[in-house]
Amino acid sequence: MAAPQAVPVAEPETLTALVSQLVDDGRSFVAAEIDLVKARASDKVSRYRNAAIFFAIAGVLALAALIALLVGLVMTLTPLTGPLGATLIVVGAVLVIAGILAMVGKSRLTGEQS
Repeated sequence: MAAPQAVPVAEPETLTALVSQLVDDGRSFVAAEIDLVKARASDKVSRYRNAAIFFAIAGVLALAALIALLVGLVMTLTPLTGPLGATLIVVGAVLVIAGILAMVGKSRLTGEQS
């Protein structure tokens, strides 16, 4: 049978050592909280960046579809009015729509009701 080993007696810690440990723990806690906030912010920025990329691609595709529609309108009107007439009709109609939308947007910025 083995002889029982002596259990080391813990030295009582001084008040200075306890305060020092408390300060170190506080610093570690603050550093961990800052790292957590940085990680959360980075995650949100990453998600918003990815969403913005998809919105940009969707916008480019929508613009391409609009251009295709306008070209199709010009091609459809060409037999009736000729190429120049069809182009002028389509461009004029688009400019009128753009002007109306611009006026609506301006009135919303200035708070006027139409």
